[in-house]
Amino acid sequence: MHCQTTGSWGYYMPTTRTSTVVVGDPLERIERLASEKAVVIFSVSSCCMCHAIKRLFCGMGVNPTVIELDEEPRGRDMVKALIRLLGTSPVVPVVFIGGKLVGAMDTVMASHINGTLVPLLNQAVALWL
Repeated sequence: MHCQTTGSWGYYMPTTRTSTVVVGDPLERIERLASEKAVVIFSVSSCCMCHAIKRLFCGMGVNPTVIELDEEPRGRDMVKALIRLLGTSPVVPVVFIGGKLVGAMDTVMASHINGTLVPLLNQAVALWL
């Protein structure tokens, strides 16, 4: 993947639809999506903090899977589930690495600054350096 300043980021997960309704519990869907790829970012396409997190990972050579919640049929339900999971609001961006919740922007940036982010990415085989 190459980084772009406009357009798509990483890999976008397709929605699962039955007719026009997405099935399943939002928290279960989040956990399933988070476990399918090495790095998963739950984002909102117009959020500047989400953009910054995507740029951070892209700049590190990571190809994150990005779930744009404002483009998901049940994105609002997923936001509510993420708020319950994190216990805080605002909720996006939310990052999972290796299927495990890392957290929101502040936690990810703190991990990057203190040097614990790269080992997490290496452990999840998300970093090819």
